[in-house]
Amino acid sequence: MSTAPAAVPATTGPDPYRSPYQSYVYAYPHKTAYRPLPERPALRELWAEERTDALSLYLHIPFCEVRCGFCNLFTRIGAPGGLTGAYLDALERQSGPVREALGEDARFATAAFGGGTPTFLTAAELERLCDIAEERMGADLRAVPLSVEASPATATADRLAVLAGRGTTRLSLGVQSFVDDEARAAVRPQRRSDVEAALARIREAGFPVLNIDLIYGIAGQTATTWRQSLDAALAWEPEELYLYPLYVRPLTGLGRGGTPPESGPAPDPEWDTQRLTLYRLGRDHLLAHGYEQVSMRMFRRAGGPATACDHACQTDGMVGLGCGARSYTARLHYSFDYAVDMRRIRGIIDDYVSRPARDFAHAEHGRWMDTDGPDGADEARRRHLLQSLLQAEGLETAAYTARFGAPPGEHFPAELAAFAGRGWLDTGAAPERLRLSAEGLAHSDAVGPALFSPAVRAAMAGYDLR
Repeated sequence: MSTAPAAVPATTGPDPYRSPYQSYVYAYPHKTAYRPLPERPALRELWAEERTDALSLYLHIPFCEVRCGFCNLFTRIGAPGGLTGAYLDALERQSGPVREALGEDARFATAAFGGGTPTFLTAAELERLCDIAEERMGADLRAVPLSVEASPATATADRLAVLAGRGTTRLSLGVQSFVDDEARAAVRPQRRSDVEAALARIREAGFPVLNIDLIYGIAGQTATTWRQSLDAALAWEPEELYLYPLYVRPLTGLGRGGTPPESGPAPDPEWDTQRLTLYRLGRDHLLAHGYEQVSMRMFRRAGGPATACDHACQTDGMVGLGCGARSYTARLHYSFDYAVDMRRIRGIIDDYVSRPARDFAHAEHGRWMDTDGPDGADEARRRHLLQSLLQAEGLETAAYTARFGAPPGEHFPAELAAFAGRGWLDTGAAPERLRLSAEGLAHSDAVGPALFSPAVRAAMAGYDLR
């Protein structure tokens, strides 16, 4: 089961900074801003003028053994009647027209299996998934960084052996909390003893990079219990740690149950204060233990194996396979339909596995990136600024200017002035970099949504998640 709380539509209102927790922005625009594409553009035409020598490949597995209470990702519980096999059949059918559209010179610089939970698949099915990536798509998994998500229950020795043997460089384990009561409060049925056993198997398998995900803001969580989870994770000396604030969203287990605290259009000052306090505690604790901050969420152990690659999400293309995967070209971001409601998710998956190969030669849901802005390039500029600024190293202004013809201050004067006025920009940064301050990073989930265009904000607000 994927461990990150999914991005959600940013709330609207007169004050875009009323809460530090508007939404987690891991991609822009979010899929709730996508719409059906009546013209069904051919993938061959979309990729004809794209640079394809440093692509990122993403294979999406939309299955989990359980759905956590906070999860609003595109995934279903279980896979009855051989559904995983049918899904892999569909992945293979999709790979043909997608690879053909990319052209024979296309090369991949990085790869990832996400979901859902890729390790929901059996060991034999994981072998087949790797075969699709390598033999059908042409990705050399042993030569590029390969990241795979897992859950404690599915991180079995046979599955881990397959992934290690096929070149996985990073294994990400969703733990969320080492405190059993907190795991139950987040509707994540697991015991610490099982988590520790899974971590031992992962370390024994020998992946170069172990990432552990933790969540703060769980009901009943305190500074003491949060530190306990941090220390339990640090005992495994993970190369990476992700610290996520809890969100409670509609149609999730916690959202349906009305479990407090609950986020929504109106901010909850008490919960905001708790999450900010725990974030700062976690950040400072990891920095004191030799970790470097990469973003609000990501911390990397200093001196550990390098996990970066040449892929730049602001400029390089993404190729996604699977009904929950996105693909990015300069002109269009596209995917399949998106939902949170379980019944509708099941319907989308059933539709995907029934499609013939010819259906995968076209894009059906997406958002044009070169026509939505008032001058035709606004969305691409916003994406470049947003995805750079939310990283601790910030934005290289010369690269932005070279790409878009003017510095970001000319394109986004109001937004950047608002950030500066709140102390969210690093005034001591070198002139060639635009960077968030420590407090700006702490408010990343307000900074990102504040950069959404009005058109994208309206489209997200109008999307029916059911």
